[in-house]
Amino acid sequence: MTAGVPHLTTALTGPLLKLEAHLLERQAEVECWFREQWLQTPAPFYASVDLRNAGFKLAPVDTNLFPAGFNNLNPAFMPLCIQAAQAAVERHCPRARRILIIAENHTRNLFYLESLETLRMIFEKAGLEARLGSLRDDITENLSVELPSGRVTQLSPLRRKGVRVSLDDDFSPCLVLLNNDLSAGIPAILQGIEQQLVPPLKAGWSTRKKSDHFNHYHAVAKDFASRVDIDPWLVSPLSLQCGQVNFMEKSGGECLARNVTSLLGMIQRKYDEYGIDREPFAVVKADSGTYGMGIMMVKSADEVLNLNRKQRNKMASAKEGLVVDNVLIQEGVYTFETIGPDQAVAEPVIYMMDHYVVGGFYRVHTGRGVNENLNAPGMHFEPLAFAQSCISPEKCENPDAEPNRFYAYGVIARLALLAAARELA
Repeated sequence: MTAGVPHLTTALTGPLLKLEAHLLERQAEVECWFREQWLQTPAPFYASVDLRNAGFKLAPVDTNLFPAGFNNLNPAFMPLCIQAAQAAVERHCPRARRILIIAENHTRNLFYLESLETLRMIFEKAGLEARLGSLRDDITENLSVELPSGRVTQLSPLRRKGVRVSLDDDFSPCLVLLNNDLSAGIPAILQGIEQQLVPPLKAGWSTRKKSDHFNHYHAVAKDFASRVDIDPWLVSPLSLQCGQVNFMEKSGGECLARNVTSLLGMIQRKYDEYGIDREPFAVVKADSGTYGMGIMMVKSADEVLNLNRKQRNKMASAKEGLVVDNVLIQEGVYTFETIGPDQAVAEPVIYMMDHYVVGGFYRVHTGRGVNENLNAPGMHFEPLAFAQSCISPEKCENPDAEPNRFYAYGVIARLALLAAARELA
């Protein structure tokens, strides 16, 4: 049973309420602007976006082009997912009959497999034959796995035949969908195939950088803000980038400290402008990778200059054993949304296929604070939290009423999706 919709526990709601009201008033212009943008730069096949709602600003902090967590979406939104999946397939491969979903290598995670099976079923209900393929060396024949939900999913070893990939039983797909973020690099089996492959290989973390994405996002936010007449800072986290950092060898620390000091000063000036009585903080994160690895929150440069061995080890490696040598220093955005009787902090995660918002959920962590990373062990999800779609505002209701807050979420998530589209283009 869902704990309900998180409550925004802050008195600092003025700017955000004003922003939400402004987006409602300018809805026709907002949607027209988005249509123009999608004509110029088509959306990625799918994505999820982590948002943070500080009450005084609403901004994305991460964009995932290989989203997991489809099992956490509201089942009532399945029709939206199916329609969006059909639109995405029609744009990328209109004659497709079969789709092969390439799984992450950590497929022993049953909750991840629940997401994969949900995704497979979405495409099946959209009218395609859909199967799950694996790059794992230890999967040499079809593997059936019973899931916590009671469903059974099947993983099959991926094979290469000439310029096509297929499964052993002659399942040769028209469309290959990556749900593997390629942190370990681009596998040879996927290079040069003739089938339509989405997202493209260059979207993987072996080549992509978060700093590039947020550079595009800042430009998108600036364009959007000028169109609807708002301060872009209200929807965009400030960020800087520092390369050639080696946490284990203690090199690059001065560059990192200098950028942390600079960013904290930039945040403080915006806080002063809006009369925000909060302490600025910055998020230092690996410039590539996901799963909440290689992340730390800091409030001063001294914290990055005086890391202990445990902190250095934590920051030095990311998923698939990648070495962290470039970091993004990003404005820390508070989350003042809490849920449940224990007032656990929560942050919304929005899911999209093509350029359509198909739902979302709240990531919740009872052991973390309003200025901490929630994507960490101990988190859980409220899969039914979004009682209504993110695309159905009610102008007769208050700006922070349930459907209207969700509409604002959908707008900001689509800005991040547009930034990813420009990034890939």
